[in-house]
Amino acid sequence: MISALRPCPKCGSEIPADAPEGGCPGCLLESGLNLLAQEEETSASPPRQHVRPAKIGNEDDLVPDSPPPNDARFGIYEIERRPDGSLYELGRGGMGVTYRAVDTSLQRKVALKIIKVGIARRSANARERFMREARMAAALRHENIATVYQFGIREDTGQYFYAMELIEGETLEERVRRTGPLSVRTTIDIAQQIAAALAVAEKHGLVHRDLKPANLMLVSPDGETVGAAGNNEEVVVKIIDFGLAKALRAPADPMSLSRGGFIGTPEFASPEQFEHCPLDVRSDIYSLGATLWFALTGYTPFVGHKVEEIHHAQQSGVLPIEQLKAARVPSGLRSLLESMLALEPASRPGTHELAARLQRCSPEAHHALRTDVALASTAIVILGVSAIFIFLSLRTQNSVSNPEISEKSLAVLPFENWSEDKANAYFADGIQDEILTRLSKIADLKVISRTSTQHYKSAPENLREIAKQLGAANILEGSVQKLADQVRVNVQLINAQTDSHLWADSYDRKLTDILGVESEIAKRIAESLQAKLTGREEQALALKPTNNPEAYDAYLRGLAFEARNYSSSFRPDLLAKAADFYEQAVQLDPNFAIAWARLSRADAHRYFGSSLDINSAARSDAAKRAVEHAQKLEPDSSETLLALGYYQYWVLRDYGAAKTTFERVSKMLPNSSEVPMALGRVSRREGHWDESIGYFEQALTLDPRNVDLLTDSAETYLMHRQFPAALKLYDRVLDITTPNDPGITAEKAGIYQAQGNLQEAARLLSGINEQTSSDGFGQKINQLELERNYADAVRLLQARLAQFHYASDFDKATDRVSLALMQRLGGRTADAKVTAEQARNTLEPLNKDQSGNSGGRVITTSPRQAADLAQELSLAYAAMGEKDLALRLAERAIILLPRTKDPVIEPGYEENLAQIQAMFGENSRAISILTQLLQTTYASFPAPITPARLRLDPIWDPLRSDLAFQKLCEEKQPPATP
Repeated sequence: MISALRPCPKCGSEIPADAPEGGCPGCLLESGLNLLAQEEETSASPPRQHVRPAKIGNEDDLVPDSPPPNDARFGIYEIERRPDGSLYELGRGGMGVTYRAVDTSLQRKVALKIIKVGIARRSANARERFMREARMAAALRHENIATVYQFGIREDTGQYFYAMELIEGETLEERVRRTGPLSVRTTIDIAQQIAAALAVAEKHGLVHRDLKPANLMLVSPDGETVGAAGNNEEVVVKIIDFGLAKALRAPADPMSLSRGGFIGTPEFASPEQFEHCPLDVRSDIYSLGATLWFALTGYTPFVGHKVEEIHHAQQSGVLPIEQLKAARVPSGLRSLLESMLALEPASRPGTHELAARLQRCSPEAHHALRTDVALASTAIVILGVSAIFIFLSLRTQNSVSNPEISEKSLAVLPFENWSEDKANAYFADGIQDEILTRLSKIADLKVISRTSTQHYKSAPENLREIAKQLGAANILEGSVQKLADQVRVNVQLINAQTDSHLWADSYDRKLTDILGVESEIAKRIAESLQAKLTGREEQALALKPTNNPEAYDAYLRGLAFEARNYSSSFRPDLLAKAADFYEQAVQLDPNFAIAWARLSRADAHRYFGSSLDINSAARSDAAKRAVEHAQKLEPDSSETLLALGYYQYWVLRDYGAAKTTFERVSKMLPNSSEVPMALGRVSRREGHWDESIGYFEQALTLDPRNVDLLTDSAETYLMHRQFPAALKLYDRVLDITTPNDPGITAEKAGIYQAQGNLQEAARLLSGINEQTSSDGFGQKINQLELERNYADAVRLLQARLAQFHYASDFDKATDRVSLALMQRLGGRTADAKVTAEQARNTLEPLNKDQSGNSGGRVITTSPRQAADLAQELSLAYAAMGEKDLALRLAERAIILLPRTKDPVIEPGYEENLAQIQAMFGENSRAISILTQLLQTTYASFPAPITPARLRLDPIWDPLRSDLAFQKLCEEKQPPATP
């Protein structure tokens, strides 16, 4: 049985868990409105309440009928009574009377407002307008806005009411009248909270229309009523009746200046409210300016005994600035209030500008500015010493941890697999991935990549915190259920900041019809977030990748396996399974262009990442053949171009061509973090270090929790020897994965070794044994070498060679080389020679194979693989004491992959040559290389050479008597220049 999520069947909104009787608040509003009497609107409308001067008019004639004396129950709400038996009235206003009540269903306190009779008696058009406005108000969620729970009608008396969040506190008006004007600090604090609420309301298209001190409730941060202990105390503001001013006002109003009706309180209303112009958030910003004026002075900026007098005073544009000066309001805040109260809406600040200017007006900002000035000279000195570190490290931290969150930003959480067969989880993963692929093509959206969202649950409770971590304003949740040939996809789009549901839908399809559902969902998301689509984007969304459901199913299985390879460690086994499914997909549908593109990428990645073996040539050829098929079918699609770019990067190592291709794709996939990440890697290979970091930063804004991206960024800082920045990024990776991830902890240990902190490195490597993955094991051997504990290093390597399952002969031979070097450093020269000969016997045939000299079995290696092979052979011959062969092979590695081809890797081969030169007494040549390397940015295991490493590593012992080498060890070298 397929079960759906719980969206409201009428409007699509999710039914909140705390909704009365399980009902949707918006639709409860509509249901109550459908019961309104079919009467024409009356001309009666309540006079407005003023702060200064006194009230105009008398509203007693329109006060709602009192509840029956012995029955104060309105639906599930029951009005509380005071000790004397009277109803617990909280206040009276233009809309009606508010009582303190209890929700008997959920046993919570609420504020129950009984609406005035005149407001309830409306025309059909008025009721329809009210329903629309009230539903929007009920959907608004923000910490500084009182929540509306329900609208209803008491059928036996015909009384209309709505229930909202009960705020235990006092209004801003009551507070000022009780204690006098507020301090600048408190007023700005209140203004910042209201400004944040207005920004959220603006996104929902809502305008309060009656923002004033009487509609602002103040409570202390702990939820208690604010006290009178000074005007600098912290307060939390709650705006009441948000969005209901328009809904609950009759369209004709006897106090209006002309036809069309007046909505608001004259002393706090904007000029356009008097003139019946279209309103937006700038009208509320004007009202907020008048409210802040009152909070600071106890007066409103414009007064009059009649509405016309107030409006005329506004039009004069003359503000009583002396009131602000008398209250000692700083000039910056005075200037802000003047702009908020500008006659023309266009002259007032918007919500973002308002928030920024309020921040600059805060006392803390002024204090910080004075402190900055006082410390300027010291800061300049510090910056001068650490300029590169600050530029590279802080820039990445700030841009990633504090990005500006766009209202059109979106994160798609993992889809739940509701299928009874849990093996169908791949289907849910594939649907999610395909939705993201389509969304990434919409330039007007910011879409967080899957690699950042995959660590979260499918339907978490802490959406706001998750959205903050991801830098997204909206979250898409979903579920997929596959049963035989039936598929149901449920999705819901949520504004995480307000916890309001923007859209929800269910899609029931036959498996043969499921193709294209991702495009429908992506288009609906774009519409909900009001994203503009170009003609090309609409065409891209409408395309179906294949009409063969079996081929599509195989393709989704391949995506699921490939997605699991996105981690800090390379998983050729998962890529092999992905390639097998992509191969099935193209066999079932030879015209499936995207599957051909994915197949090429999988084979190219396996060729690039795997150790040297006999299948290298086959993988290279397979990647080329697949991308050529994709080019014939869809030469200009983003998927084909991505595959081409990876083929140029991973197989051909033509970085210039790859960069050109990826730059072209970046214009087609503006929301793809994969493209800037690829550009970052290619730029790094070209030696463009700063450009590389810029690309990684760009990718991290779209993919802030991508482990690969964070690791790549950390590695780049490691190459720069910016170790603190690298450690922080690795810590972020551990926060996402597990605190004891062996690969990442090993990387951190390598940094501590490079810094000379062997104690901390040893702590991180304490759990490493002979079965640990390659990176962690290599760091452990490196640690034992630096500790000069050759005996334990030898025992550990011997155990690994006897027990560990190696992926290739090459991998096993490299551990034999390490064993031979440890035996040689430990004085066991004869044993070292035997072990090195065993490694040589494995490596030498592979070296001949690449030239085609092994009986017809040819291995076509990449330059990197060939250079790695030459390096390992050089070390084997060095351990055997074969100086000439060792030096010749070490130099060959440099020739195979020169700096012009790979400035990242090649210096590591130079370091290897220096080691061999040191082993055979060529001190001056070794020191010359080391001198250059200390000034070079490059990748080396476990880190580029450092003075601390030179001091500790026994491999450099033959150089220690040389004064030039001693100078390299003692002097702290400046950070490498990008």
